Formats: sequence, C-alpha cells, structure tokens
Amino acid sequence: MATESAGEEKLFNFHPMDQFIVKPLFGDGPVQWYTITNVTLWIALTILAIFALLVLGTSRRAIIPSRIQSIGELAYGFIYKMIEDVTGKDGVKYFPYIMTLFMFIVFANFLGLLPLAFTTTSHIAVTIVLAMLVFVAVTVIGFVKNGIGFLSLFWVSAAPLPLRPILAVIEIISYFVRPVSHSVRLAGNMMAGHAVIKVFATFAAAAVIAPVSVVAISTIYALEVLVAFIQAYVFTILTCVYLRDALHPHH
Repeated sequence: MATESAGEEKLFNFHPMDQFIVKPLFGDGPVQWYTITNVTLWIALTILAIFALLVLGTSRRAIIPSRIQSIGELAYGFIYKMIEDVTGKDGVKYFPYIMTLFMFIVFANFLGLLPLAFTTTSHIAVTIVLAMLVFVAVTVIGFVKNGIGFLSLFWVSAAPLPLRPILAVIEIISYFVRPVSHSVRLAGNMMAGHAVIKVFATFAAAAVIAPVSVVAISTIYALEVLVAFIQAYVFTILTCVYLRDALHPHH
C-alpha cells in the first residue's frame, strides 16, 4: 500500500513549468550573459532553419520550383502582400525586416513543438526584445517621415474638442503599452499551450486515464500547430499596423 502511494505521489509530482527553465548547455554553473544555454542553441537552430529554407532552398531559382523553393516563395508572397495591404506601397521598403521577424517567430514556434525542444518564444526576455525593436523602429520612422506631425497620431481631431486632451492621454498611454502587449501576447500563448501539453503528458502515465490523455494531447498538439502560425501572423500584422500609423499618422 505504501509502495502504491509512493508511486502515485511520484506520478503526480510534476512541474509543467520546468520545461521553460534556462539551463547552461555545458556544465551546471550559473547562467551569465555569455553562457551558452538551451535558449542559445534553439535560437541558433531557428536561424539555421530559416537559412536552409530561404537561402539554400531557393538558391537554384528553378522555373519549376522544388517543394522547399515553393514554401520559400509562398512565405515571401504572403508577407509582401500583408505589408502592401496594411501599410500601402510606402511600407514595402521595410519588407526585409518584417519578413525576417515573421520567419524567426514562426520557425521558433514550430521548432518548439519538437520533442525535447525549447520554445524560445515562450520567454518574455526574447519576445520583449522583438517588441521593443519594433516599437523603437516605428517611433523613429514616424518622426523621420513626419517630423513633429507624427504627434498628430495622439490627437483625435474627429472627437469633440473638450474630449481631445483626455483622448490624447489615453492614446499616449496605449502607445507606450504596445511593446508590453505585443510581447506578452506571444510569450503567454506559447507558454500556456506547452504547459497544458506537459500536464496531459504526465497523466498519460496513469493506466486508467492514459487513453483520454493521449487523445487530449493529440488534440492540443494539433491546436498548438495552428497557434504557432497564428501567433507569428498576429505579431507580424500588428507590426504592419504600427508601421502604417508611423507612415500615415493623419489617417
């Protein structure tokens, strides 16, 4: 009876958030800014995967494209059209940066679904850097393109005059909250899905509920594949929206 109880305790003594711990790749010492960690490894693999698809996969530039070239061209056309539709022709010149952003996020999300992988986009330290780069770049572009006229973004001229100062304060606050919501949305969604999968994976070890757990894991995993793409899309299209505001603050 004691052995049975100990087995159950061991079975349900799990920590679904342990999969997000940053660990040194070599040794067990403390993590410093220069330490090569599991995050470093999976960011490097993400970059290599993007390089393999967009550089090696399209190097032949065949008239009849291979499957890899077709995927690369599809991604190129998808992001180009998104930028053009949201920002207009003025935003197309920023295509390389937005394309890089999308490819990094989508590959990091998909690679994180592999067994024993580390999802780099589940860490706020990664997503906040991506969001802050977008925030700073968009703000700089806004002032370079429009000068002081960029501040008209915060002045709601369509509203009644007495309400405009109040709305201006709200607009300024919402503007500076952008990098927070931009980063937390991505990290939160990726972390939540992986944590739920880990919970059901632990329950799968119990013979009684194993079939239910396996079905639940399969369903959630399929959903996470969809979420991995959707979150990359949402992050990218919001970047395009912010860029449109910087290029056309009067609209």
